[in-house]
Amino acid sequence: MRILVVEDDRDLNRQLCEALEEAGYVVDKAFDGEEGHFLGDTEPYDAVILDIGLPEKDGITVLEEWRENDRTMPVLMLTARDRWSDKVAGIDAGADDYVAKPFHVEEVLARLRALIRRAAGLASSEIACGPLRLDTRGAKVTVDGRALKLTSHEFRLLAYLLHHVGKVVSRTELVEHLYDQDFDRDSNTIEVFVGRLRKKIGIDMIETIRGLGYRIQAPADGGQ
Repeated sequence: MRILVVEDDRDLNRQLCEALEEAGYVVDKAFDGEEGHFLGDTEPYDAVILDIGLPEKDGITVLEEWRENDRTMPVLMLTARDRWSDKVAGIDAGADDYVAKPFHVEEVLARLRALIRRAAGLASSEIACGPLRLDTRGAKVTVDGRALKLTSHEFRLLAYLLHHVGKVVSRTELVEHLYDQDFDRDSNTIEVFVGRLRKKIGIDMIETIRGLGYRIQAPADGGQ
């Protein structure tokens, strides 16, 4: 999952990015509203953390313009604790949730997981697909109760597919949502990681749709 953090406080921006990366997300960052607006308007993100009080262009304006341009990614807005009017303005502008400063980073991560689950139509922190289970909160994967040892790249790829169970996901979409702007989009990294995942899962669940991409779904025989 790819996240954008738009926060002008450089220490807070760094803390959020480090926590997100440790949790398995790919993170892009911006320090003002103009840069943040551009990234959110041109890159596909699974969610955005957006501060209201930004230089160049405030967060409310950034969010309103995204929504006017049909950018529908979930947005978690950061507000000042004593400014209830900011919270109302953020929700009215199209924010999906907000966290008041100062906050615990763990709360931000929990709210972000909830927004991503909601966007995917999921109600639980655990995603199940046949014998495969992925715990988004603990970043753990099991098959028939057997824990899988995955690299961070393998985990991100599997998590994205499982957030879109039964749907064909193109290679381009995977690259755009799993890697930052500097990734070599002409490489065959996705194919390599899909091959590794198939071997580690040990059950035929990831299907290659020729010319279109990949689809994960429960095996017809239940994995037996």
